[in-house]
Amino acid sequence: MYRVVNGLILGFAALFSPIKSIVICALVFIAIDFVTGVLASRCEARQRGEKWFFSSHEAWRTIRKAGFVLLTITMSWLIESCILNFITLNLTRIIAGAICGVEMWSFLENASVLSDAKIFEWLRNYVKRKVEKEIGKYEEDE
Repeated sequence: MYRVVNGLILGFAALFSPIKSIVICALVFIAIDFVTGVLASRCEARQRGEKWFFSSHEAWRTIRKAGFVLLTITMSWLIESCILNFITLNLTRIIAGAICGVEMWSFLENASVLSDAKIFEWLRNYVKRKVEKEIGKYEEDE
């Protein structure tokens, strides 16, 4: 029985081994955003002269988000590799890229709070303009 269970677990892990680096990358982006978000929250509270405290609610929210990201990436991988394996979609990379892009956007917001460097504010505004331009372009096409 031990060998059967062990074989099933290892077989399941082998199925998802091609996306290991994509999953790790997305989870690292989420972790960086969480840490900088906590630091930015603390910095903003100090600037307002308020007492700051760590909320476990935010930590659990981030854990739930990481779980949903993991499921989204693995589900897209299953669609891409097991169901629609006759065409090249790159669906998993597109979805992971979108997730990492959102996390990077949040990091830029946190970095602009934590740092006096104007580069983070400029980058945040630049990305915002680009996204608005592309979304506006997309809406015009419809």
